[in-house]
Amino acid sequence: MSDPNLAAEPPKTWVTRSLDAIERVGNKLPDPAVLFLLLMFVVWALSAILANVSFTEIDPRSGQPVVVNSLLAGSSLTQFMADMVRTFTSFAPLGVVLVAMLGLGVAEHTGFINAGLRAILSVTPMQLLTPALIAVGVLSHVAVDAGYVLVIPLGAVIFYAAGRHPLAGIAAAFAGVSGGFSATFFVPSSLDPLLAGLTQEAARIIDPAMEISPLNNYVFTTASTFLVIAVGWFLTDRVIEPRLKGTAVDGDTADMPKMSPLAAREKKGLLWALAGMFVAVLLFALSLIPETSPWGDPEGAAAANAHRLLTFTAPVMQSIVALIFVFFLIPGVIYGMVAGTVRTHRDVVEGMTKAMSGMGYYIVLAFFAAQFIYAFAQSNLGVLLAIKGANALQAMGLHMSLTLVGIVLLSGFVNLMVGSASAKWALIGAIMVPMLMQLGISPDLTQAAYRVGDSSTNIITPLLPYFPLIVVFCQRYVKASGIGTLIALMLPFSVTFLVTWTLFLLGFWALGIPLGVGSSYVYPAG
Repeated sequence: MSDPNLAAEPPKTWVTRSLDAIERVGNKLPDPAVLFLLLMFVVWALSAILANVSFTEIDPRSGQPVVVNSLLAGSSLTQFMADMVRTFTSFAPLGVVLVAMLGLGVAEHTGFINAGLRAILSVTPMQLLTPALIAVGVLSHVAVDAGYVLVIPLGAVIFYAAGRHPLAGIAAAFAGVSGGFSATFFVPSSLDPLLAGLTQEAARIIDPAMEISPLNNYVFTTASTFLVIAVGWFLTDRVIEPRLKGTAVDGDTADMPKMSPLAAREKKGLLWALAGMFVAVLLFALSLIPETSPWGDPEGAAAANAHRLLTFTAPVMQSIVALIFVFFLIPGVIYGMVAGTVRTHRDVVEGMTKAMSGMGYYIVLAFFAAQFIYAFAQSNLGVLLAIKGANALQAMGLHMSLTLVGIVLLSGFVNLMVGSASAKWALIGAIMVPMLMQLGISPDLTQAAYRVGDSSTNIITPLLPYFPLIVVFCQRYVKASGIGTLIALMLPFSVTFLVTWTLFLLGFWALGIPLGVGSSYVYPAG
């Protein structure tokens, strides 16, 4: 006889059942570190097979037919071994994560982050927690890749402190940071001038006098922020979190902040810490003002100071992670001294040590991920797939609207295999931009379509350099989490972003809304 006090579990929708199946299958895959190793062996085998095939596709980087390099050749194997250490130590996300975590570790160990989150949650309406988190994720692009190591783990902490499932917080933050990578919350990101520069080089194949503004997609990407927030908010609260109700939090949450009022000593420490952070940020901001600021790109001395600071090679853009380290170290130490959680310098070092001790698994993942990405790049398989896809799209001869959809889908597909946004655009753009210019489609519109596809599938590709790190964040709360868990969490965001964002771009085009500064929809510009 059933217990009348137990409510029957509501039937699962087909979406929930599908995501559950994806999670089960995904989590039955080998450990991510071993998976990267196995994928590397697959790439080796394919490269050896295809190395003997002659391709007619032209590599835009050399102007010669694409050649697949056999990674099983003696010279390739010895070079792989010779580069193994360098490949690992130069793996960009590794240094970004570890350096940022040193400062964050001190801020967390002393209690600064704990107190700050409790203060924020005490004044933030619970119904606005999700959109606020996604908005912060989008805004984090100003700091290049900082959102991956800062916003995403804090998203889990904030949701857990608010009595919500921490994996939902990770999903919402990941959707903002990576799914909304091509959205800009009023402030341009370093990606804007980088992509525009590549677009300009590709366009000059047809028109040597072509000039592309770094803000050529600014209006579209700024408006896209509100789309990303709205879609992410709906999916997090209505799809993701309800599905997680049956997933128990069984990780180590002993140190997670609880929604208790701040004690007097904590309030005093928080005020002093924020004052210290404000002074540090103010001094830094003042150092950016002079036209001769050493933070600016010296090669852009004749340009406006704002442009000198936004270039990808400017010291300020290359110092973002170091600045995060400093801007969290300072308030972390000040808070600890005032609140009494730091007594000697040994407490500060202990905080850094504790942060590093929790990164052991990620370091192992980073080693194997770095080797796989290196092998895939050396084989030229990614280049071959990108060029074949672009040529197939051209051969279809579709209507302009369908061509735009094709660019979005091609970009999203290639993104599953090539993680770097600039590397993909350097390959795809060199083919697509001049090709579509001859069809009357402007480089600005082609670039916008690429950005939609690239962002939408960022969050479901294990080849994203930070994907293993997000899996580690999930395992902190749900020990059984794996690649399947994260893909199942993010697939609804990816599919919905792909559909709604593409329609959003088509709406911009249909209504003739400017994409950005100095942009056009047609070539030559009318």
